[in-house]
Amino acid sequence: MTWEAWVALAALVLALVAVGIGLMTWNAVRNRTPTFSLEEHATPGNGDAKHPVGPPAVVFNPSKSADGEALRQLVSQTAADVGLDEPLWFETTVDDPGLGQTRAALEQGASVVIAAGGDGTVRAVAEGLAGTAVPMGLLPLGTGNLLARNLDLPMADQREMVATAFTGRNRTMDLGWLRTEPLSAAEAEKVRGREDASTARSSERTDSGEAAEGRFNDPAVPADDERRGGVLTEGLLADEDPDKEHVFLVIAGLGFDAAMVAGADDELKAKLGWMAYFVAGVQHLAGRKIHATVEMGISGRSEPITARTILFANVGRLPGGVVLFPDAQLDDGWLDIAAIDTRGGLIGWADLLRKVTMQGFGIRKDLMPYSTGSIEFRRSHDVTVRTEEPERVQVDGDLVGFATTIYARVEKGGLIVRTV
Repeated sequence: MTWEAWVALAALVLALVAVGIGLMTWNAVRNRTPTFSLEEHATPGNGDAKHPVGPPAVVFNPSKSADGEALRQLVSQTAADVGLDEPLWFETTVDDPGLGQTRAALEQGASVVIAAGGDGTVRAVAEGLAGTAVPMGLLPLGTGNLLARNLDLPMADQREMVATAFTGRNRTMDLGWLRTEPLSAAEAEKVRGREDASTARSSERTDSGEAAEGRFNDPAVPADDERRGGVLTEGLLADEDPDKEHVFLVIAGLGFDAAMVAGADDELKAKLGWMAYFVAGVQHLAGRKIHATVEMGISGRSEPITARTILFANVGRLPGGVVLFPDAQLDDGWLDIAAIDTRGGLIGWADLLRKVTMQGFGIRKDLMPYSTGSIEFRRSHDVTVRTEEPERVQVDGDLVGFATTIYARVEKGGLIVRTV
């Protein structure tokens, strides 16, 4: 075979590869995970319910914007441009990351409440608006901004985002709720001394500030800290109130997922944005696995699972257009559950990345005869996970604490959001 023939053959192969990539990309775009399962939605609750007619309101997290006054002026000017009253303005605090401000806005008759902050601010506002007829608008100022990304909001143009929050369509979406059981004294003792036991630094880095503040491994722990059975427990208990439910709009999880959230560095987040989470994740690639049982619905049957992370999702897409949950939709009334595992070190994580990439291209069936990375999907209206060891838990990027028993459920149509 002459060299000209080899060149021609190589060119043909490259052309076929290019065509294949093009077709896969087109298929991915064409079949991208849709945000909603239905084209149109009724107004919240009762289809005949009246739209609120009061002034708009903004719940603003001042730590997420270098120039809050300029943002306030933009919001006021945009409201005037679209013929709305001067917006009510509420700022979050460390003690109240948005729930109290949202309730105050409702008491003053707000027609829409805009969450201006990160994912933690969005969570707090959503909790305050859950089950009401008042929609939530979004003005994403955080690192992940996952809900805004899954809603395909015009994030590149801040004024257009504000205008969408004021005048966009009302769409109903589901809410996820997560509850944990507090650790026993024996379980708390198991966490003591673990490298991931301290939550003090990571709790300061959440958008909402609601995470447990534990100083379990920190020096100079005061001698008068509360103890349970002789064991220091501050920061280990996921919730002091066993009936407390944490709302999530995007993804909650335990294991590697929560460890990645805990390890994300503030300065790196400011420089790299959401990529900082992936940098943090590298530190935990060889972390311990979860050994758990999973019980879904009212079946009463429990299934053993070994995984790196267990996730509960309300949406399907991650930053960068990565499709992790190809079937997840915001309004289908289902909680999408994934158990993700790898083996073989970096080879397993590379194989997992291959699978996720294939999903993004719309390819669900894996033709590889041997795989070192796995994603097992399930769907349920509610799920209970019981782990052998205490695991760190997160909701939409906010750390809840450590737990061995986690309950998650979906509330269909629990929130109204403003979309384009």
